[in-house]
Amino acid sequence: MSEVEQSLNLSASGSALSPSTGTSILVIDDEAGIRESLEVLLTLEGYGVRTANDGEQGLRILEIENFDLVLLDLALPGQSGLELLPQIKERQPETPVIMITAYGTVDNVVEAIRAGAENFVQKPWDNEKLMADIRSAVARHRAEEENLQLKRTLKQRYNFSNIVGKSDSMLRIFDLIAQVAPSRSTVLIQGESGTGKEVIAKAIHANSPRKDKPFVPINTGAMPSELLESTLFGHVKGAFTSAIASKKGLFEVANGGTLFLDEIATMGMDTQAKILRVLQDKRFMHLGGIQEIQVDVRILAATNVDLRQAVRDGRFREDLFYRLNVITVDLPPLRARREDIPLLTQHFLDFYANENGLAPRRLSSDAMRALVDYDWPGNVRELENCIERGVVLSSGPVIGSDLLPGHITGRSFQDALLEHNPNASLFDIIEDIERRIIVEKLERCNGNQTEAAEGFRIPLSTLNQKIKRLNIEIRKRGRE
Repeated sequence: MSEVEQSLNLSASGSALSPSTGTSILVIDDEAGIRESLEVLLTLEGYGVRTANDGEQGLRILEIENFDLVLLDLALPGQSGLELLPQIKERQPETPVIMITAYGTVDNVVEAIRAGAENFVQKPWDNEKLMADIRSAVARHRAEEENLQLKRTLKQRYNFSNIVGKSDSMLRIFDLIAQVAPSRSTVLIQGESGTGKEVIAKAIHANSPRKDKPFVPINTGAMPSELLESTLFGHVKGAFTSAIASKKGLFEVANGGTLFLDEIATMGMDTQAKILRVLQDKRFMHLGGIQEIQVDVRILAATNVDLRQAVRDGRFREDLFYRLNVITVDLPPLRARREDIPLLTQHFLDFYANENGLAPRRLSSDAMRALVDYDWPGNVRELENCIERGVVLSSGPVIGSDLLPGHITGRSFQDALLEHNPNASLFDIIEDIERRIIVEKLERCNGNQTEAAEGFRIPLSTLNQKIKRLNIEIRKRGRE
């Protein structure tokens, strides 16, 4: 077991959400028969149970004990369940509350959900349905608590505020980052598109002696070689037709800090030679200049292709490869660490709910199953896009599978379209399917149209025409 894993105490078995792992439930109900029947039912399921016969007693218990769930009766003597709910949330904000009542009016349900209730169960209840609701609420609570604890521990031990994961592969990467971050060595970060290579690069920088100096990222595949060289090395006035003034390059901007070269395999051979010289001599010249400039910059590079094969194919310099490949971080695809999906999902739910000024959001159990079962060819970036979409489109606290893209849940594009527009013509259906396919491909490629066109095996000009005809908005993310 790694040092990080020991400190986090997060093994795969420790993440299981079984009732026997110390789950405790508080039942607040004024009817002795109801309290007793719930206590027997929950105890048989392996839960620890405390009971209270009114709100006052329940609040006293909540002052001294933490619970994974509260079962709250609506009709209580003194304060009603609806009046008590905000006080419970004040004491234990993250603890889910399921309301139980014989008076399940629409107004009561709406008011309870708005006040923060997880669910609403009507008497007499079906034991199987009630236990399914309880298991779902407890599982979500445990996942949120685990995610929060993981973030706190990583933040305290390192500066991993935006890296989420408890899988063995991610724990090994945390160890590796902790080892390499304090050094001056070049690091090559390898992984499929969307696996989070820039997030790892930022974590290395944030845990290095250079953390107070600039972290400068550049996507080397997003610009032609002439513009890339000018951006990296700067130029003097008159170096080329549009050079109307001298300009510093990113190597100078990053002096003392870290320069992150993303998609490094896309650089031309001439640019590769100049990068190699900077790595060897720590010197370069502006385009059109004659004076050498010395810099102290740490290089972190990333690629989603096999650089060794690119060397064999003559597309990448062998000497540059060995200069970059001092230390390698291999990021696993999301499908290889499925146990991280619930944690990542909760991280993105919290982030986008907060960013959009919305109340906390959560996934239904069937939606979460769909996410865990899906293979995620676009990796973490695709998951993030999916969750952002669900948060923005949701009208309440629960995001169901109907708000997930059809290719994730298994619903066909045709079904999804006809559900909303049963009178759609064949042309409308085909056009809508084409639009959705292009949008999803662009999301997976982070808006990179060249990469999307290559994936479709069509000319870039054809894809551009389709994007214009279908009025598709290109969205890019600043982080991988």
